[in-house]
Amino acid sequence: MNIREWSAYAVDAVAAWQATWGAYQPHPSLAVDPDALARGLAELSARLTGNYPFFHPRYAGQMIKPPHPVAVVGYLAAMLINPNNHALDGGPPTAVMEREAVDALARMFGFEVHLGHLTSSGTIANLEALFVARESHPGRAIAIGAESHYTHARMSHLLGVPTRSVPADSHGRMDLDALAELLARGEVGTVVATLGTTSLGAIDPLDAIVPLARSHGARVHVDAAYGGFYALLAGAGPDGLDPAPWRALAECDSVAIDPHKHGLQPYGCGAVLFRDPAVGRFYRHDSPYTYFTSGELHLGEISLECSRAGAAAAALWLTQRLLPLTADGLGAVLAANLRAARAWARRIETTEALTLYQPPELDIVTCFPTLDRPAMTAIDAASAAILHAGMSEADPVFLSTLRATREAIRQRHPSVVDDAASARILRSALMKPESETWVTWLHDRVAGLAAQARAGALPLPQP
Repeated sequence: MNIREWSAYAVDAVAAWQATWGAYQPHPSLAVDPDALARGLAELSARLTGNYPFFHPRYAGQMIKPPHPVAVVGYLAAMLINPNNHALDGGPPTAVMEREAVDALARMFGFEVHLGHLTSSGTIANLEALFVARESHPGRAIAIGAESHYTHARMSHLLGVPTRSVPADSHGRMDLDALAELLARGEVGTVVATLGTTSLGAIDPLDAIVPLARSHGARVHVDAAYGGFYALLAGAGPDGLDPAPWRALAECDSVAIDPHKHGLQPYGCGAVLFRDPAVGRFYRHDSPYTYFTSGELHLGEISLECSRAGAAAAALWLTQRLLPLTADGLGAVLAANLRAARAWARRIETTEALTLYQPPELDIVTCFPTLDRPAMTAIDAASAAILHAGMSEADPVFLSTLRATREAIRQRHPSVVDDAASARILRSALMKPESETWVTWLHDRVAGLAAQARAGALPLPQP
């Protein structure tokens, strides 16, 4: 796809629409000097080169990648108009697009009916879900997994709701026995499960969590910000996933998902969906200057946020038209990510330089350098050295690190000497399908650095 060509098409299409409204002269206060603009853009371009190459397969670090060109063109076209999806009169077409795009997400989760909308992020999506949880079960606590995203504890604190932490098992998933013991106390009104933890990409056993929570009168919210789109691969052939946790989504009360991760969208585009549309009563409010142009539901009436970019809805809608939410559509992109992670894990298991921390469930690979004396302090130092050396050498590779606790490491690798409370290990999110063709390079590069670390040939990073 030639993004330059299609961006020009989008600009021309909007200009043609604007021309139908009659000519006018832009105000002189908005004029900018062309030479000053050229200098400003040159400086901007130069400063942007300081970014890491998120677009390239050699970047296998954090959960960052560029949006699909289709999403860029869709966003650009709508951004030139700049609709606001808070109210129908702020963006009639993009409000409809948002409903259609969110409807597609609801079908992916198996919701027969739903109430939902886009948000600016997964954090806000989770905030809204926890807000509804508080209003549904006032005075009761929210149970969150020890490996869940930190946003749940932070948003619960903001909402004034007590939380209860559920330990993780040896795979980084919510421990069912610990959850059952906690629910038996009668304090918990909502359980937050995670499909694709940020640290490991672990999948909580949602198919077991839902009936357990229901037996104690608790709701279930699912943070699927990272892994939600992998529902497309539930039971889908050799590249697929165990369908049970994903099919249980249809029985949950709410789901948060981030299209700006695996949905190929630009930041920020999150979404929250509720299985029961009646929860809209918790959002009820009035405005003296909004909601007058239509008797239909305005999206701002079911959102804690006010102004929201209609361009985000347009970009997601267009992307879904070209890469539909099917196993053969967007699912084909995710399947390549899975194959890459599994292939790298197999290579790690057969090399002496690296030790696989745990097998990947999604597209996040974790490992640590194999050392002659495997102690947590040594693993921590070597991992940090590999991270920094990888970014600074002539043929760079970009990773990230994960701080694993003493107990987590002991569960998986009891031979490691626990001489510290925690240790950094190496972590890679293979979010780009192109990673599949770079697995050999990635592995050889990281294994080479690990061998240098083992030999003491890598300098330790300065604090």
